[in-house]
Amino acid sequence: MNTKQDIATLNMDIDKIRSEFPILGRSVHNKPLVYFDNAATTQKPQVVIDALVDYYTNLNSNVHRGVHFLSQQATTAFEEAREKIRKFLNARYNYEIIYTRGCTESINLVAGSWGRANIHAGDEILITALEHHSNIVPWQMLCEEKGAKLKVCPILEDGSLDMAALSQMLTTAVRLVAVTHISNTLGTINPVKEITRMAHEKGIVVLIDGAQALSHMKVDVQDIGCDFYAFSGHKVYGPMGIGGLYGREEVLNAMPPYQGGGEMIRSVTFEKTIYNELPFKFEAGTPNVGDAIGFGVALDYISNIGLDQIAAREHELLAYATERFKGDPLIRIIGNAPEKASLISFMIDKIHPYDAGTIIDQFGIAVRTGTHCTQPLMDSLGIPGTIRASFAFYNTREEIDKLMEAISKVEELFL
Repeated sequence: MNTKQDIATLNMDIDKIRSEFPILGRSVHNKPLVYFDNAATTQKPQVVIDALVDYYTNLNSNVHRGVHFLSQQATTAFEEAREKIRKFLNARYNYEIIYTRGCTESINLVAGSWGRANIHAGDEILITALEHHSNIVPWQMLCEEKGAKLKVCPILEDGSLDMAALSQMLTTAVRLVAVTHISNTLGTINPVKEITRMAHEKGIVVLIDGAQALSHMKVDVQDIGCDFYAFSGHKVYGPMGIGGLYGREEVLNAMPPYQGGGEMIRSVTFEKTIYNELPFKFEAGTPNVGDAIGFGVALDYISNIGLDQIAAREHELLAYATERFKGDPLIRIIGNAPEKASLISFMIDKIHPYDAGTIIDQFGIAVRTGTHCTQPLMDSLGIPGTIRASFAFYNTREEIDKLMEAISKVEELFL
């Protein structure tokens, strides 16, 4: 790929691309919105919004259970979206894609089903110091219930994972490795394919928290080789409240259901229930049909732009922002891993992140402040939190310049 040429091509169309996201045209505090909170949730293109409106206007019906026209049409659209997700992740089969409310529920599904069936007293679960609370708390709860032990792999000074320590911690007692693909706080991109290989050599199951990855890079679950991959729709320009879990067929088939109710059954008597086949065994109750369809449309949208182009543009934005930040001696960037996604966590001298964020907001700039649901990571770094600016392909250099102007105002007020 000719990166410079691709960036230039995308830059020529940036006004058109931004016009496809209605919220980017609004004002906040009488200033044009600058949205740098993409790691928390991405904005939605008009085609996704239109898909939601169309579903509730023309298709609204329950799926899989009706022979009438609307139910058949809704079922077709719902399952077509599952196939889009399968293709996007390069899973082998569409029934390896389980719909959930998002990454958090996906991880809880694995903990509640695979974990309860396979983790026993004395076993160990290995996570990393980079993990989001959603990839910590479910394992803590499981360990407390089973008498197992939670181990934490440390990170290096630059925010990258200590792979030497990880190798040593992969003992015969470890049953599961649960690791984030991209850190939502530091932007570190973990070598998940290598981690999976190392774990599988010792018969250890691997779950990857992919919440931050799908919007930034191509994800190929077969190439990675992981057993589970969790993801959320709203992080990748889709609706909130929808996401999924990829699981290898043989692993999913061996797991008990996570929840009981409609859809996950084949037959029910008062004496015994026979469970449904994949993926429905793990999809109890009425699914989030409209948002699943919207999720599929979002994946179509970014696929049409091209993940290579998106990655190139976001890398250029990250490089530009990093250069600007390093030019301010009062800014300290937290996390400088060699492989990093398009976000920067930083602190401004002795100013508390909340105070800085409040002033930055007055400029119409949305950044995230606090611990970013990674309180143990912040504690290990000895800081109360950070300011996080996370970039998407629809952001611009000019918006980064506006952020620098706001930071200058913060420094003027507090220092």
